[in-house]
Amino acid sequence: MVKTMSKNYRKWTPVKIAINSSNSAPDGYNEREVWFCSVGENVGFEEDGKGEKFIRPVLILKIYNQFFCHVVPLSTTEKRNRFYYAFDGGTGKISVALLTQSRAVSSSRLHRKIGKICKEDFVKIKTQIKELLDL
Repeated sequence: MVKTMSKNYRKWTPVKIAINSSNSAPDGYNEREVWFCSVGENVGFEEDGKGEKFIRPVLILKIYNQFFCHVVPLSTTEKRNRFYYAFDGGTGKISVALLTQSRAVSSSRLHRKIGKICKEDFVKIKTQIKELLDL
């Protein structure tokens, strides 16, 4: 039996509506950058955001255009197996990319840039995601 988690979709829905209505995107963002992103209140074991705006840090993996990008959520909870990639984000704390949680998002979900990872870690993260997807 799978444990059910308490979710607050009623609190997330107005935030999602406001994000969609704002129709604003950051002036610019680039691959390898880490941003706070409103990832929302999600289903089951999908990674949720926290706080009033349901945000969490994400790594920009791929930019499709100024309005749409592919991200991978980050965490500080250390897990070490093929579904996670731990790296030093330069903050004194280990960051962990949640590789199986990567997804495409509207850039209007992005709030502010908080850092950038080194090329070596970025290449390793992309390679590991490709291997997981076995494409």
